[in-house]
Order: sequence, then structure tokens, then C-alpha cells
Amino acid sequence: MESSMQASRKYELDCQYLNSCFLIGNGEGNRQKLVETLASRDSQELKLIHQTFRALYNQDLHHVLSTIRHNDALANAVYLRMSEPQERDAEIIREALFGRRVNVNTLVEVVSTRSSTELHSIKQAYRFRYNSEIEQDMAHTISATFKEILLTILKSSPKYGGRIDTSMAMCDAKTLYEAMETGNSVDWKTITSLLTQRNTPQIKSILSAYKELYGHEFSKFLKSNKCGKFGTEMRMVIRGIQFPGKFFAKQLRGALQSGGDGREILTRVVITRLEIDVREMSNVFAAKTGWTLGNFVRREFNSAGGDKGYDFTGEFLLGLLRHC
Repeated sequence: MESSMQASRKYELDCQYLNSCFLIGNGEGNRQKLVETLASRDSQELKLIHQTFRALYNQDLHHVLSTIRHNDALANAVYLRMSEPQERDAEIIREALFGRRVNVNTLVEVVSTRSSTELHSIKQAYRFRYNSEIEQDMAHTISATFKEILLTILKSSPKYGGRIDTSMAMCDAKTLYEAMETGNSVDWKTITSLLTQRNTPQIKSILSAYKELYGHEFSKFLKSNKCGKFGTEMRMVIRGIQFPGKFFAKQLRGALQSGGDGREILTRVVITRLEIDVREMSNVFAAKTGWTLGNFVRREFNSAGGDKGYDFTGEFLLGLLRHC
């Protein structure tokens, strides 16, 4: 077992590498060593590194990284890794709303795959940091039906904690069926009202009950002509709630098949899902594409025109995947 003195020395060395790489800008060798060591640190160790860095250099590491992250791929990856999840997600939402363009896919990704409790914490972090409300900014920025669907999930009730009421789920599944599959049109008002009143664990239970009662997924019917564009967009959100691992695998699959720049989404998805469902996501991705997630990382980062910043970022992500 590691002694407290050994642990303290270990974190001091980590901080020295961080300082050399991002404050002094001291050589590739330090970056390689930083990648090798930081990839093996867990969330609790990262907090201790943050504290040690402040004690050694009288600077906030997050602030240091935030000033250079947009021009340094590795600094951006380390910044995301060392951020608290709710603060990181609040910043991801902010950038998706007010970056170079509104990125609805990223907004769907965050809102649909976080629990009601997590969304509550993200909204608090967003309010504290930006002195604004996510719902308000989203309502003013996003157009069309996605706005209504995402606001519905953001309002999902965080009460009851993680407790699930299976009897209520059965009743709610019947309500969804009547609103969706009976009659000539879909009763979207009933559906969105119900989703607003339930937390995400309860919504997952409702969706399981729906399949048990009617023999198919609720999301399957959302593809029908009867549901139109609203149904297509709601299906994306519902799939994120119900099967986040599959949702992320599909996001990555789209980046792979498009032939475009997948580095941004790879960095964000690997880091934000590292201690949650990255293994499931990786397995689904491999089954659908024949590619391992590691090979996709290598393709995107290690073929970036000889850019060492991207090479080191790719190595960092591969190290995280090896240690997850």
C-alpha cells in the first residue's frame, strides 16, 4: 500500500509535468510522461493533483488549462478530464449554444444521457457560472421542435431520487400507448407532460413496461409517419435516455462514416463516459462497425498531419481507455 509520503510525491511529480507542459512549454518528453502518468489517475486522484498544483504554484490548474485549451488539443483533453462532471457538462452546453454555431446534436447528447439528478446539478453549475438559466438560453437559441423536447427532459422531476415505482410505470406506459398509438393523431401534450413529471430512472422503467405490455419499444413507433418530424426528434432523445451506451456508439459511428473530423466528439465522449459506460459503448461500436474504439482514436489523432499535439491527445485517450 502506498504511504502518504509516496502519494504526495507522486502528485507533486504530476504537477511538475503539468507545469512543464502548459506553463513553461518544455519539450515533447514531458508531454509524453504526462500522458503516461495522468491517464492512470482516477477521479479522486485528479482532485488531489488539483489541490497539490495550487499549493505548489499558487495557481488554479483549471484556469491555467482554460486559457490555452482552445489552441492546444492535449490541454483541452486534460481540462475536460480534470473538470467536475456537472461543471464540464454546463460548459459543454454553453459552447453548444453559443459557440461558432448552435450544435443541437451535442445538446441532445448531454440532456438525454444524464439523469434528472445530474441535470439538476448541471443547471445549478450553469446558473452559478454564467448567471443565466439553461432553459432560458435554450429557448432563445434553438428553433423548431427539438426545443420543446429538450426543455421537457430538462424539466423532468428530480424527486424520488433513484426509487422506481413499477406499478406507476405500468400505468404510465398505458397512458403513453393511448396517446401514441390509438386515434388518428398523436397526443404530444400528454406525452410531454408525463415525461416532465417523472425522473429519468422512472422514465426508463416506463419504457421497459411499454415493451413488456405491447411487445415493441416505444421509440420504434416514433419512426412512423403518424409521428412526423417531432417523433423522429423525440426518438433520438428517448434512445439517449433508454440506451445511452448505444446512443453514444451511434454518435461515434456517424463520425466514423462521415469521414470528417471526429476528434472533438471522440475526446468529449471518451472522457465524459469513461467511468460510466465506455466499455458498453465500445462493444456496440465494434459490433456495428468492425472497428475498435482504440483504432478509431488512432485514425483520428495519429494521422493528423504530423501534429504532435494531436498525437499526444490520441495517446492520452488510448491510455484512459486502457485503464478504464
